[in-house]
Amino acid sequence: MNQEQEDVRSLEAAAKRARGRLVEISHRNKVAHLGSSLSCVDIVLAAYGGGLRLGPGLADSPERDIFLLSKGHAAAALYAVLAEFSFLTLEQLYAMGTSGSPLGEHPTRGSVPGVEITSGSLGHGLSMGTGWALGAALQGRPSRVVVLMSDGECNEGVVWEAAMFAAARRQGNLAVIVDFNAWQATGRSREVLALEPLCDKWTAFGWAVREIDGHDLGALRTAMAGLPSSAGKPTALIAHTVKGKGVSFMEDDNDWHYRIPSADDLLKAKQELGIP
Repeated sequence: MNQEQEDVRSLEAAAKRARGRLVEISHRNKVAHLGSSLSCVDIVLAAYGGGLRLGPGLADSPERDIFLLSKGHAAAALYAVLAEFSFLTLEQLYAMGTSGSPLGEHPTRGSVPGVEITSGSLGHGLSMGTGWALGAALQGRPSRVVVLMSDGECNEGVVWEAAMFAAARRQGNLAVIVDFNAWQATGRSREVLALEPLCDKWTAFGWAVREIDGHDLGALRTAMAGLPSSAGKPTALIAHTVKGKGVSFMEDDNDWHYRIPSADDLLKAKQELGIP
């Protein structure tokens, strides 16, 4: 087994730990949006696990890459990954959503290292990302800016305004990853608005576009490490994911957008994931 394969195996084990912790936190602290968090765990892990220049030692470095969580309702996934990479302690993680904890159900910039923006009002992360990317270019910094969005955010007009700006400014240091789990809070994404063909939309707006398996940690890490994928163009990675991924009875079930797992649910989930 080569080093890359070992790294991916290590990330796969981390993904199981993170998913188990997410289900436990949701059960203990009555934190919702579990399905949305489970769908993007692998994307966030790949970013911090070698896809981008990130780490506790780089938290304040102007040379670091910038990872922005626009789908703020999945904050628990970001926190779980930050705990994996020692940005915060497990004690802090398990206190998420409780009185006095800096870890809210939506992230607040500066609450803990690694949380770069306040998000949760959907659709604004990409606009902030264009600003980060512009600032880095003006200052001659090598930072790449990656914005993780939900597919539902693509309903927002401000997303496409930002997409046009990024293409006009030829922001090759900017990428968006769309967590395309095909669900929104109230129904299938394609039924809420005419979202598809999503790749064609981003292409028409002047972006370099590719589709990717949002649960293939090796492919995700390689894709991020290789950014920009086209010189002088922002990149859109359309990551096909499963809402509730990793726990069979939660997968592709939109009830888990708000539903809180019971003690039995937690036990079954941990058994499936093979963790204590």
